[in-house]
Formats: sequence, structure tokens, C-alpha cells
Amino acid sequence: MGEFLASTWYTYNTLLYTIFVNGMLALSIYLTLACGQLSLGNAAFMGMGAYTAAILTMKAGAPFGIALIAGGALPALVALIIGIPTLRLSGVYLAMATLGFGEVVRVAFLNMSITGGSLGLNGVPAKTEFWHLLLVMGILIYFFVKLKSSRFGRALEAINEDETAASVMGIRTTLFKVWAFAAGAFIAGVAGGLNAHFTFFVSPREYGFEFAVDILTFAILGGTQTFWGPIVGSTILTLLPELLRFMGPYRLALNGLILLFVVIYLPNGIVSRDTFKKKADRG
Repeated sequence: MGEFLASTWYTYNTLLYTIFVNGMLALSIYLTLACGQLSLGNAAFMGMGAYTAAILTMKAGAPFGIALIAGGALPALVALIIGIPTLRLSGVYLAMATLGFGEVVRVAFLNMSITGGSLGLNGVPAKTEFWHLLLVMGILIYFFVKLKSSRFGRALEAINEDETAASVMGIRTTLFKVWAFAAGAFIAGVAGGLNAHFTFFVSPREYGFEFAVDILTFAILGGTQTFWGPIVGSTILTLLPELLRFMGPYRLALNGLILLFVVIYLPNGIVSRDTFKKKADRG
């Protein structure tokens, strides 16, 4: 029995780690979606966190905890700086602005010697343990549970419902949106640091447009009416390629059909407020 459990863990531990990291990324974009903002910069923030944490542990010998905090703090600071001008935009214009920012970051990674250029960073020390992921995810879930009933959470909900009305009511909409943007960047940066220290490798190719869309898909599939939705969506999309492995080259097609089905028949995502209302009514 012990050998079976050890073998199973050895086979699937990377998948389990990835589920937790993708869940964090889904929560990072949920914060901006929660106030009605469509951002595609979270992959770039993850990359910044991954490189920052990896460089600190590899070249400066920093403790892992300090490296993770720095990996979250740098993208959060950058988000504060770029958020003030960009978050005055909305809809597709904000998406284009943050996508452009992501491409600038990716090109910078490709051309900086400290990041290893196009080769990336190899030999990142194996620092991430499963309890790290459990601890960070536990803290995030506690944060989002408390957020719902906080002044900050109510302000984000009001902005999402009607930004003009929220502004008339005295809510400083740009300020709240910038702080939500920065908090999401911090979460994405920490997720990047954790990811770098269990994959042992950081490459600029991992943080481009395709992955930015993947992070958005996590949230859209699960639903953005509650923070549980992005977690469910990211878990499903991380597991699907493994569960459909037996289909060989056809698994990507079926993956796409499943997504299409959800978008058409569950426009609010798999998890929505209606889901919780129905459960409450049955109870």
C-alpha cells in the first residue's frame, strides 16, 4: 500500500501542484473581473514573479519565503504604476492595453541577461513543497471569504454593477480598481514563484498571449459570480488533458467542444449564484 501511494504521488504530484497554481492564477484574474475589468496581463505578472523569486533564490541565496513575497511585490508595484492610466479604460481597450503590456514584459525577458534571455533560467532550486501550496491557497480562500462582506468587496461589486452609479455614491472607482489590479498581480506573482520552484525552469515563452487567454478561460468556465467559480474552472481545465489522454490527438477537439457547450448552455459559468440559491432552497 505504501509503495502504491508513493508511486501514485510520484506520477501525479506535478499535476496536483499545477492544479493549485492554476487555481491561484484564476483567483488573480477574478479580482479584476469582479469589478468589471477585463485584463490580460496576469500571465506577465506571473512571469515577473517567477523570475524575481528564481533570481533571488539562485543568485542571491534568499530564503524561499522572502523570495515569494518579493515575487508578488514586484508585479503588484508595477500594477500600481500602470494601473492608474490603463484602468481608466474599459472593455476591449483595457484588454488590448494589458495585452500590450504583457508583450513588452515578454520581450524584456527575452533580451535581459539576468533572466537568461531566450534560454530562460535552468536549475531553479526545488523549494516548493505541497504544504506551501496548501497554505497559500488556504490564505487566499480566507481572504476572498472575508472580502465579500468587507467595504472593499462591496465597492468592487458596486463598480461591477454600475460604475457611474458607484461613482455618484462617492466610491472612488479608479482607486478601488487599481488596488484590485495590484492585489491580483501580487497573487499571480506568488503563483509564478511557487511554479518556478517545482518546475525548476523559467522560460519567457511560458508567459505570452496564449497563457493569458488560458487564465481568463479558467475564470469564464467556472464563473465569476463567486470566487469558487474560477477555482472549479481552473481545476477542470487542468485535469481535462489528463483525463482525455486516452483519446490521443482528438482530446484537444473534445476539450474545445466541452468549453463550447459550457459557454452556450451555462453562460454564467459552472458555478454561479443560482447554484448556491438552488442548494439553499433544497435545504
